[in-house]
Amino acid sequence: MRDAHTHSQGRGLTSPGSRAKLVEELRSLGVKDERVLAVIGKLPRHEFVEPALQAQAYKADLTLPIGHAQTLSQARVVAVMTEAMLAGKPSGKFGRVLEVGTGSGYQTAVLAQLCDTVFTVERIKALSETARKRLGAMGIKNVHFGYADGTDGWSSFAPYDGILVTAGADSVSPVLVSQLAPGGRLVIPVGPSGRQLLKLVSRNAAGAIQSQDLASVSFVPLLAGKQ
Repeated sequence: MRDAHTHSQGRGLTSPGSRAKLVEELRSLGVKDERVLAVIGKLPRHEFVEPALQAQAYKADLTLPIGHAQTLSQARVVAVMTEAMLAGKPSGKFGRVLEVGTGSGYQTAVLAQLCDTVFTVERIKALSETARKRLGAMGIKNVHFGYADGTDGWSSFAPYDGILVTAGADSVSPVLVSQLAPGGRLVIPVGPSGRQLLKLVSRNAAGAIQSQDLASVSFVPLLAGKQ
């Protein structure tokens, strides 16, 4: 990824200080995985929102609009979801990961630094195209973008070592679970709009499925179809 100092719409926003403060705040909120904290500490989060909102990009518990009735998730939630997925592999890079809901591309960019290959699918064409250009400009090359209904995952490239869903589902989709590799982990918000439980669903080497609740979260709903 290219240096975060080279492209900014506002003074001071890319300073190491603003990112370091965010990392310390995430630590104080319980994020422990140093791999995740290091990536968030380097990534220019303000470049994933409109200029008028950039000054608020480094607050750990703030959700920001990105247009099309979609949002940039709280940095804390991005960190928690990524940490939960990576916990299946204590060291080294994760393998193949599917992200359902590209959105701004911020979570995608975090995953791209920590995984060999990221497959990300988005149902809103404008968001998918903007994210593709944004990550390309950052020099991130290990991401495959798909414009499609992601409710049934992306079976063409399954199985995945990790699946991360960035919108609230009514329930855990058996189709997504079926796309997990042995040892794979699915992180997904489940419940009504704005009041979901973040769940971790894991498949062990023998194929047995386990589920646990991680945290209360608030996501836009996971919708079918394309626009």
